[in-house]
Amino acid sequence: MFPARYAREMPHRYRLEAHKCKQCGKVFVPRREICDKCGATEFEVIRLSDRVKLVTYTIIHTPASQFKDQSPYALGICEFPEGVRLTAQVVDIDFADLKTGMDLQVEFRRIQTDGHEGILSYGYKFVPVI
Repeated sequence: MFPARYAREMPHRYRLEAHKCKQCGKVFVPRREICDKCGATEFEVIRLSDRVKLVTYTIIHTPASQFKDQSPYALGICEFPEGVRLTAQVVDIDFADLKTGMDLQVEFRRIQTDGHEGILSYGYKFVPVI
């Protein structure tokens, strides 16, 4: 990931920040300049809940090259109480125990090591509720 993009994405990646329309209340990740529901241009920053529901998932058996050492792995789409849906890896659970509708929580973890310099990329993963 390029440094400028990395810095721009830090708030919603590391603090689970979202933008909520001040007029209609729709929540966006990443932020928008104009609400697609009501056309408003004023937003407030909110923090998303760390609890989510698993909407759907898939097991990846043939991953991209940077994730070959993690194969197979589960990738899920989860919905936050605020209405936002995000995609991330589902970890620390047997594939047989994954069920749509189950409660998970968000944890920040290392996603990958980038290049020969070993730059670490962090982000969120979904894990079972403790």
